[in-house]
Amino acid sequence: MDFAADYSRSLDPFPQYRAMRESSPVFQDEQSGSWHVFRYDNVQRVLSEHATFSSRMGGDDPSETGQLFAASLITTDPPRHRQLRSLVTQAFTPKAVDALAPRISALTDELLDGIAPAGTADLIAGLAYPLPVIVIAELMGIPPGDRDRFKQWSDVIVSQTRSGAEDADHHATNVEMTGYFLDLIEQRRRQPGNDLISNLLSAEIDGQKLSVPELLGFCSLLLVAGNETTTNLIGNAVLSFTEVPGTFERLLAEPQLLPQAIEEVLRYRSPVQSMYRVAAADTALGDVQIPAGAPLVAWIGSANRDERHFTEPDEFDIDRGPSRHLAFGQGIHFCLGAPLARLEARIALEATLSRLPGLTVAAGSRLERMDSTIVYGLKELPVTWEAG
Repeated sequence: MDFAADYSRSLDPFPQYRAMRESSPVFQDEQSGSWHVFRYDNVQRVLSEHATFSSRMGGDDPSETGQLFAASLITTDPPRHRQLRSLVTQAFTPKAVDALAPRISALTDELLDGIAPAGTADLIAGLAYPLPVIVIAELMGIPPGDRDRFKQWSDVIVSQTRSGAEDADHHATNVEMTGYFLDLIEQRRRQPGNDLISNLLSAEIDGQKLSVPELLGFCSLLLVAGNETTTNLIGNAVLSFTEVPGTFERLLAEPQLLPQAIEEVLRYRSPVQSMYRVAAADTALGDVQIPAGAPLVAWIGSANRDERHFTEPDEFDIDRGPSRHLAFGQGIHFCLGAPLARLEARIALEATLSRLPGLTVAAGSRLERMDSTIVYGLKELPVTWEAG
């Protein structure tokens, strides 16, 4: 079994991370050849020093190979990364994101209307999953009837691990997604709309349009990053709040604390647990030599629990205040959608707190984590509350 797979199934991988920070903070898995990095300072360095630790995955034309992310923001280095990022930045400026707030609030209320009278629901299926899917699908101009396919593809993509061979399901999903997005790009080329894909089609860098692989990269990244992480942030927040008695009551009484509570969720149960890099040159992490070309896994979930940087890191504390967590990455690859994820989580959690009084995880629930080395989120979150 791949070393990383040990961390992908556990609801509580944090003791394992702690052990690795102490015994093997930079560790090579002999089976896969990948290097794994666990301490905050090293993870921060791997994520931010793009000249030494490259994001490039390589690959040929993704429309032929199914390598959907081969030309996306997360897998390119400067100067191309800077050019690509500048094209989509305007869709995620604070002003553009704030303009989405009324729509996000309306969607949240609509979804809660569907479950509030029942007094029990799976909060992932009822709220945390559909909300970000609908928001990102509307931004991209995806027809409502295709949203469920969107989510299924996203789940398969995040369950992939880079070190193992791609299985038939993953390959089929990549091929299906590629075909779908190629058709959508062609439709928007013929009939542009007021959506992100149409805007990217008309955009130019130094007088040149985006290539088809680059457009596919944007579509894939927006699909996965735009919904999976926010779903997990909302679910992880509710789970974390229920674990500390009095948290819900306190947040209801002091709603101004919610943004910092969300930051603590991002640190404590980071929706993204790891990121991949490749050593661009021979280098050293601490006293460990890393050869050029070596694949690395930077464990964000471990860095955010590093006792060298956080006091009592295994305590969930909404009074912690500003913390320099790495949940959204670091440096040039800092998550472009962070303002949108924070806004969606705040609106969804505010409404959940006020409309589902006495919210608690359903007695006897056996919580399971999504099978992924990349993200941390629950498959289901059965909850109960006092129905009105």
